[in-house]
Amino acid sequence: MRFFRLRRHYNKAKMHKAGFVNIVGNPNVGKSTLMNQLVGERISIATFKAQTTRHRIMGIVNTDDMQIVFSDTPGVLKPNYKMQEMMLAFSESALADADVLLYVTDVVENPEKNTDFLEKVQKMKIPVILLINKIDELSSEPGKAGKGGSKSGDTRLGDIVARWHTLLPNAEILPISAKNKFGVDMLLKRIKELLPESPAYFDKDQLTDKPARFFVSEIIREKILLYYDKEIPYSVEVAVESFKETPKNIHINAVIYVERESQKGIIIGHQGVALKKVSTEARKALEKFFGKSIYLETFVKVDKDWRSSQRELDSFGYNPN
Repeated sequence: MRFFRLRRHYNKAKMHKAGFVNIVGNPNVGKSTLMNQLVGERISIATFKAQTTRHRIMGIVNTDDMQIVFSDTPGVLKPNYKMQEMMLAFSESALADADVLLYVTDVVENPEKNTDFLEKVQKMKIPVILLINKIDELSSEPGKAGKGGSKSGDTRLGDIVARWHTLLPNAEILPISAKNKFGVDMLLKRIKELLPESPAYFDKDQLTDKPARFFVSEIIREKILLYYDKEIPYSVEVAVESFKETPKNIHINAVIYVERESQKGIIIGHQGVALKKVSTEARKALEKFFGKSIYLETFVKVDKDWRSSQRELDSFGYNPN
């Protein structure tokens, strides 16, 4: 996988379709899984836990006559501390520059959740596609209960579509299963139809706006989300202090920041066993991601203010501007 610096690029010699397709929605509805399916690469980390995505991440799809710039965003939530304010700012920024907006929900979410954000979506003048994700969790057999209730899947889906239609009457509604890639090809076809005519915004061999170091920190954080419980994953940030690449391998030094000494002990574990497990799994994932041998060293440090300090958050890349 190749990475390039973000750069607006206009080629006036050849007009074609190009635009920004931004993915928004509440936490844990499958936005990152959908992003990865649309881009065809694993750009965003995806876990079963809410608030996995913390940044706005671009994934760029290029063809000879088209460029689609997808953006994955954090789940919309009411902020409880500074970092969550920055996460919400990333989501709101996606409303400002979209050519097409994908609003993702699922078959169990309460449509009235985070109504303030939904009201902003209602007022948008650009095309909005409402995606009802996880329809694989509904039963399609008449008379058989789905996971969410006693009605058949077809009936429940009809009720969900009707309810969302009253909330976003101008939106196109498409049921999908991002995990199973059901409806994704149809969605991609519709996006191509809605894109404005424009030259490319980025170089045609560019895949994302994020540097390699960003994906290192995200993959390490993903393993922490998977292997630790309760508040630990949400109190953790990862910074890459050293990234040295050769033609055959990459040497990486990464620091895992936590808020309290007790959390540091949990991350490290008895005789370092927990940290070793996370580091080993992260190294395997990084080798698959970069296609090279990885030498990974991880350290754990305490920074009690990192989630509330604007200076610390800026250093970790939490800046929507």
